[in-house]
Amino acid sequence: MIDPNAIDSDCCRSSLDKKKVYTSKFNELFLSNDVPKNITVFDTTLRDGEQTPGVALTCDDKIRIAKALDELGVNVIEVGFPASSQGEKDAAKAIMNLGLNSKVCGLARSVKSDIDAVADCGLNYVHTFIATSDSHLKYKLKMTQDEVLERAVSAVEYAKSRGLEVEFSCEDATRTSLEFLKKMHIAVQEAGVNRINVPDTVGTISPIAMEYLIRELKTVTKVPISVHCHDDFGMAVANTLSAVRGGAEQIHATINGMGERAGNASLEEAVLALMAFYNAETTINTKMIGPTCKLVSRLFGYPIPANKAIVGKNAFAHESGIHVHGVLNDPSTYEAFGPELVGVERNIVLGKHSGTHSIKEKLNEYGVVLDDERIAQVVDKIKDLADSGKEIDDAELVALASHFAEQHESKHINLDEFAVFTGVKTTPTAVVTLDINGEKRTGTSIGIGPVDAAINAIKTVMGNVFRLEEYCLNAITGGSDSLCEVMVKISKDGKGKAVSVGKGVGSDIVQTSVDATMEALDRLYSRLE
Repeated sequence: MIDPNAIDSDCCRSSLDKKKVYTSKFNELFLSNDVPKNITVFDTTLRDGEQTPGVALTCDDKIRIAKALDELGVNVIEVGFPASSQGEKDAAKAIMNLGLNSKVCGLARSVKSDIDAVADCGLNYVHTFIATSDSHLKYKLKMTQDEVLERAVSAVEYAKSRGLEVEFSCEDATRTSLEFLKKMHIAVQEAGVNRINVPDTVGTISPIAMEYLIRELKTVTKVPISVHCHDDFGMAVANTLSAVRGGAEQIHATINGMGERAGNASLEEAVLALMAFYNAETTINTKMIGPTCKLVSRLFGYPIPANKAIVGKNAFAHESGIHVHGVLNDPSTYEAFGPELVGVERNIVLGKHSGTHSIKEKLNEYGVVLDDERIAQVVDKIKDLADSGKEIDDAELVALASHFAEQHESKHINLDEFAVFTGVKTTPTAVVTLDINGEKRTGTSIGIGPVDAAINAIKTVMGNVFRLEEYCLNAITGGSDSLCEVMVKISKDGKGKAVSVGKGVGSDIVQTSVDATMEALDRLYSRLE
């Protein structure tokens, strides 16, 4: 153990800095020498993950996910429960025939027919199980401990006789008495099991208790111990890490933490945490995590929550001006690791917390350069829009920047007040007050719509000395909350001479139309002076 006083002041960087992982050095104080350094990953997305309510994958879906998992680098892919249906058998056979680098495993109860179903699909790895907790024995199996032990041993021996690699689970292990659990482990070891899994079937154990349990089981278990954690209390990943700290050499996990009820341990979270906190090695190609999570999300029909660790769209999103400034100078300031490590991208979000640095950086990506005054105008506009609940995307930012870049300096005519009234069985009516060289004038008019009424009201104030030659409206991104871009072309006295163009960008069509008209009018007035 490291002396706490030896920890230097640079606590945000670790020996993993070359991998762009910036963890606290205080983690090193609690590294244990008996933590396994190489952890195998047993992925059960296609079995336990598919048991997510409402999910039913086709054979083609399973094949696509299996290929992705193989490319991701998992050691074992649990493809399903072959005895449950012909579709499960077909998928298992198809995946086995892909010639993947990952081992392909099938689930089986401790029943010969289930084990036969796995073997008959051509699989060479079986995960067999039987419940061992008192509640399961009493209310589900209606069997004694001796009967369950005999069934488990028979299943392992039969699976071995069929040439299968065998992983055995005591279902609901974390609610099974330690004495009986140890007895089960000893018995299946003697039957030739290759590894033993410890499932926290209902997610009811705490991390410190999980470490204790695994350490106790290691006293009698000589084959590798695996662990399978559910997330009912939000502890699946924490319990997985604690199990490894206690000596578990294999973890069960699912992509995006999919699974029954609250799901399973999230593979992406568990793998990154093992690497960051324990310096443990896996065969996972971390750069494939992002693409794999997106594929599973799409095929499962379950969107990845925005605030999901590792791969959520907000995981590497920064809005606060201070945070953006720091991240742009050095990612370690506000990121635990670089997004490129897991195959995703950093996202500078534009909103009311955005500052000049983030706006400049985003505009630079599109080759847009503005002076400080124009940048300040863009920032103010973005904050105003954000306060109204509007999120600004890149296309809208560029449109705003272009709008401010094109604005002219002269301001002879300014909009002082504006209101429009419209509705069902109501004639659209607008009232505007303009400031013309310091003199305020008010006018009212109607129109066939609110935009028409507003422009007519401006005409009234100006004495109908201009004519609208052209009006063009575009939604910048196409969404219902998209910023709109309006272009108006007006001429003096409607004679087509002395034409002036104005543009506006905003979230409200009527207001933006008025802004564009006012800009065109001011330019026209300035030109005619």
